[in-house]
Amino acid sequence: MAAQLILGLSILVVLHELGHYLAARAFGIRVEKFYLFFDAWGFKLFSFTKGDTEYGIGWLPLGGYVKISGMIDESLDKEAMAQPPQPHEFRSKPAWQRLIVMVAGVTMNVILGIIIFSLILLTDKKEYLPNSEVKNGIYAYKLGKDIGLQDGDKIIAINGKTFERFDDLLSSRVVFGSTLTVERKGQKLEVEVPGDFYRTVATEGRWNFIGTGELVYEVNSIAEGENAEKAGLKVGDKIVGIDGARINGNNDLPEQLSKVKNGEIKFTIQRDGSELVIPSKVSEKGTIGIGYNTSSQINPDYRMKAFTLTTAFKFGTADAWEALVSNIKGLKKIFAGEEKATDAVQGPIGIAQIYGGTWDWSWFWRITGLLSMVLAFMNILPIPALDGGHVIFLTIEAITRRKFSDTFMERSQMVGMVILLSLMVFAVGNDVWKHIIN
Repeated sequence: MAAQLILGLSILVVLHELGHYLAARAFGIRVEKFYLFFDAWGFKLFSFTKGDTEYGIGWLPLGGYVKISGMIDESLDKEAMAQPPQPHEFRSKPAWQRLIVMVAGVTMNVILGIIIFSLILLTDKKEYLPNSEVKNGIYAYKLGKDIGLQDGDKIIAINGKTFERFDDLLSSRVVFGSTLTVERKGQKLEVEVPGDFYRTVATEGRWNFIGTGELVYEVNSIAEGENAEKAGLKVGDKIVGIDGARINGNNDLPEQLSKVKNGEIKFTIQRDGSELVIPSKVSEKGTIGIGYNTSSQINPDYRMKAFTLTTAFKFGTADAWEALVSNIKGLKKIFAGEEKATDAVQGPIGIAQIYGGTWDWSWFWRITGLLSMVLAFMNILPIPALDGGHVIFLTIEAITRRKFSDTFMERSQMVGMVILLSLMVFAVGNDVWKHIIN
């Protein structure tokens, strides 16, 4: 977990700061330092100087920074700022150039997020199911039926707009509340997705919502000597029914097992193209000794479409934007009191747990791409000391053509740093508290 967290954040921080560095260099602004992690109190793990820039790795892994000459930043270098402005300094450049330098870091994170999401589609997913192929309509699982969907519904629009990928029905624009246009038995009707539906999906799982085929449990492990092995279940079997009823939700299996403790249960399974019924004893704990993955089978008559470089970039951009929008929506809900900050905010421990303890490159890049968009969003917030705070001040300066005083900028920077440190303490403390109570 720690290795993935450090690698992921290092990639994001270095590229973010590289954006500032390249933009500053392009306008002839001197960059004094380029550091991954902070060299707090002058301590560092490694450094070298090339030209007029010191490159290094600090000891405090809370981010990174570039020290731009003539800019009031977290270093609060009052001595340097007391000297007359030099042509190579940030403060000597016009407001529009300084504005570009400040947004360059966020821009790099957005670009990185789009590239990662696009490459995931192109090299990992490789193909997608066009919504037009879902000719027989959806399978509505438990959560789908709860909001009024039915088996056989054809969902043709989200909030009045048609969509190409079937997977878009699981995007944030749907689960954060939306209107689905449905074609049912030749008639069009609208199904409202409640605004808090995202909570239900997060708690019960996306596989409980909708799919294009039957919901199945694919057995991926069998405990030696347990009831599943004695009954004849095998790894690779697909459980499609329990006691004669088809699977309709991710929790069907554990719920049914808990009802027949010390009893017997009958599984309908798919194996080698055939369906079999296999009875199995259930332990007093409500278990049979299997591990499984939940998935939705795709109708074999539906034709998948391969991602091209163009479509991967198109949908990758859309996915990256969805990640950004979902974070904005989440933040709004926190400020509106609809979500608890303690539940929604993740610190380094929480992020490490999301990466997980198993190194899976596909998952690693998914989370890193998501974090790249989160970092872009967080940095553009209008908080002094963040890029967004500088952007606000520079925008006002560009409009009014009046610069803020160095004293004002220094005090604003200090206020921003207090806010950021408070947020950091809250995030880390929240992580520790969750770990203790769980």
